[in-house]
Amino acid sequence: MEEGKEQVAEKKIKRFLLIVNCLILALGTSGGPLIMRLYFIHGGQRVWLSAFLETAGFPLMLIPLAISYIKHRHHLHHHPPPSTTISITPEKLNIISMKPPIFFAAAFIGILNGIDDYLFAYGIARLPVSTSSLIIASQLGFTAFFAFLLVKQKFTAFTVNAIVLLTIGAGVLAMHTSSDRSAGVSAKQYAISFSTTVAASALYGFVLPSVELVYKKIKQPITYSLVMEFQFVMCMFATLFCAIGMIANNDFKVRLR
Repeated sequence: MEEGKEQVAEKKIKRFLLIVNCLILALGTSGGPLIMRLYFIHGGQRVWLSAFLETAGFPLMLIPLAISYIKHRHHLHHHPPPSTTISITPEKLNIISMKPPIFFAAAFIGILNGIDDYLFAYGIARLPVSTSSLIIASQLGFTAFFAFLLVKQKFTAFTVNAIVLLTIGAGVLAMHTSSDRSAGVSAKQYAISFSTTVAASALYGFVLPSVELVYKKIKQPITYSLVMEFQFVMCMFATLFCAIGMIANNDFKVRLR
C-alpha cells in the first residue's frame, strides 16, 4: 500500500518537474531573443558577451542535482536493493552519475553549443526579432534531418508539413531582405547575419540529435540526475568557450564613451 502511494507521489513530482521545465523553456525561448535584441538596439556591441549569457546560468542546475542526490540517497537507505545484503552507506553512493566517455561527449557537444550561441548572437545583433525567430524556427527541419541520419528517426506527415512551411517562410524572408532591414544595417551586414542565423539553426538541429545519440549509445540507465549532469557539463563548456571568446575580444574591459 505504501509503495503504491510512493509511486503515485513520484509520478506527481515528475509531472510537476516536467511542467516547470516546459514553462522555463517557453519563457527563455520567447524572452531571451527579445532581451538580447533590446541590448543591441540600445547600443550594445558585445556579441561574445551576449553568447556567454545564453548558458551562463548553468550553476543553477546544481540545485536540482543536489536535491536529486539527497532524494536518491534517502530512497536507497530505506529501500536497499534486494540483490545485496550489504547496507548502503553515504560513502558508497556516487555523487556523479556520468562516466568519463559521457563527460567527454557532453563537453564536445557543449563546445558546439557555444559556437551556436555565438552564431545566434551575431545574427540577432542586426536582424529583427521576427525575422530571426522565424529562421530559428526552421531548426525543426534541420533537427528532423539529422535525427533521421543519426538516430533513425522516422518522418511523419506533420513533420514534413512543418518543415516545408518553415523552409518556405525562410525563403520568402531571404527574397525580401530590404523590407525588414534595420536602420544603419547594410545589405552585406544583413546577408551575413541572415546566413549566421541559418547556420545557428542548422548547428542546433545537429546538437539535439547528437544528445539523443549519446543517450542511445551509453550503457547505463537514463536517470534524471544523469540528464541534468549532461546538461550541466554541456552548458559549462559552452559558457567556457564563449568566455575564451570574450577574453580574445577584450570584452572584460570597460569601454568608456
